[in-house]
Amino acid sequence: MKSILIVEDEPRILSSLADFFRLQEYDVRTAPRGEDALRLAREHPPDLVLLDIMLPGMHGYEVCRRLRQEGFHRPVLFLTAKGEEVDKLTGFDVGGDDYVTKPFSLLELHARVKALLRRADPGPEEDTYAFDGITANFTTYEISVQGNPVKLSAKEMDLLKFLIRHRNQVLTRDVLLEQVWNYDTDVSTRTVDTHILNLRRKLAADGPRDRYIETIHGVGYKWVG
Repeated sequence: MKSILIVEDEPRILSSLADFFRLQEYDVRTAPRGEDALRLAREHPPDLVLLDIMLPGMHGYEVCRRLRQEGFHRPVLFLTAKGEEVDKLTGFDVGGDDYVTKPFSLLELHARVKALLRRADPGPEEDTYAFDGITANFTTYEISVQGNPVKLSAKEMDLLKFLIRHRNQVLTRDVLLEQVWNYDTDVSTRTVDTHILNLRRKLAADGPRDRYIETIHGVGYKWVG
């Protein structure tokens, strides 16, 4: 049974969401405030967080930011009445995975929740990948493109592996810095951009350089290979 933490200050909406997901056989916990959400997430880490942005006191962006800082890496899906593009980008920038604008269909929301949970739990970690002319073996650290060996640095290998394991997910530069570099050096988002550029060049062969790694402008990158 997957667990969901629902953070919403409107009692009617909170009750409806909780009842719906319990009917879908999820283990549901609820919080009306950001501070309550942080406490529950620490005590009982959920598989997914449904997080309203406009909360009293600590808003949803800050809740998400703190969760990510504390090492919470499960999906966060924002619920909000806001629909401006800048709000969506802010949500992604602080570590959100998806964004649903009120009013929304419960069936659509459930479909998004299931998709996020599938991506977050892809099964046993794979060590070898083969796709579109590229073979990557992360046990032996060998990469080939169209049958020709390609030499990658250790960090480029780590970045490639993280991108592939989270394929089709939008990954912000901050997430990549945290997960690939572990903030163990004084790095900047330009470091991410430089490594992405090198990966594209080395994997491109005779194809377009953005063939595998898509730029999400103002947000980060997504592996689409």
